[in-house]
This record gives sequence, structure tokens and C-alpha cells, in this order.
Amino acid sequence: MALALHANSAGAAALLEQKVLPLSVATQAAQAAVAACRQKGFHISVAVTDQDGLVRALMRDDAAGPHTLDSSVKKAYTAASLGVSTGVLTKILAEHPDARGLREMNNRILIMQGGLPIKAGAEGIGGIGVGGTPGGATDGACARAGLEQIMNRLK
Repeated sequence: MALALHANSAGAAALLEQKVLPLSVATQAAQAAVAACRQKGFHISVAVTDQDGLVRALMRDDAAGPHTLDSSVKKAYTAASLGVSTGVLTKILAEHPDARGLREMNNRILIMQGGLPIKAGAEGIGGIGVGGTPGGATDGACARAGLEQIMNRLK
């Protein structure tokens, strides 16, 4: 019996450990993104997801359009899922038309500027997405402001 127990435990896989984006940190990032866009005169929605692309925080500024909720969630999901900013993805698609299949991977992917991965060291732990400014570069800048607000807590 002891020999059988030892054999089973030797073949058992170790449990995985992963970092998790706390709700308080996700909320802090979202609030910073909204504040950054307000300072520029824009009313946006911002979404922060975990590493699986599930929403941890979602905010819609008072005058933001209803469509901005969907775009912010999809941008955050895309950045978390693919592990790269949506701005980089737009450049990849422009330079490599054969990669356009990325857009059709699933209905949650949105390749427009404004989504950034959230990393703790090299480990992806989420994404932040902003929608609602007149251009993708401004969406990206507001998302970056949210990310910069929490960088010191991601170690």
C-alpha cells in the first residue's frame, strides 16, 4: 500500500501558481484612466480584465456613449488574451494582411488602439481597455495613464 501511494504522488503534477489582479488595483487603474481622459475633455468607458479576459472593473463616465462600454471591454480582453497592446496589433495587421484572421478569432476580439496588457514582471495578469475618445491614440494614452497608476503595485 505504501508503495502504491508513493508511485501516485511521484507522478502527480505540481499545482500551478499565478498572480491575480486584485479588485482594488483594477478599480484604481480604471479610475485613473477616467480622470486622465476627463482632463483632456473626453468622456470614456474603461474596462480592466483579469488574465482570462474576465471583467474585474468597468466604468462609464457620465457623458460617455453607450457603445464605449463594449469597445473598452473588447480592447481589454484582446490585450489580455493576446498579451500585446491593441495598438501593436493594428500595426501588425497593416503590415501583414495575411494576419487579418486575428480579427475573427472570436467575437470578443477588437483590434483598435486603446487596449494594453497588464503584466506583473513577465506574467500577464490582465488587460485595460479604453473607448470613447475621437482617436485610438488618445484611448491608448488614457489606458496608459491607468496602467501607470498601478505599476508600483504589480511587482
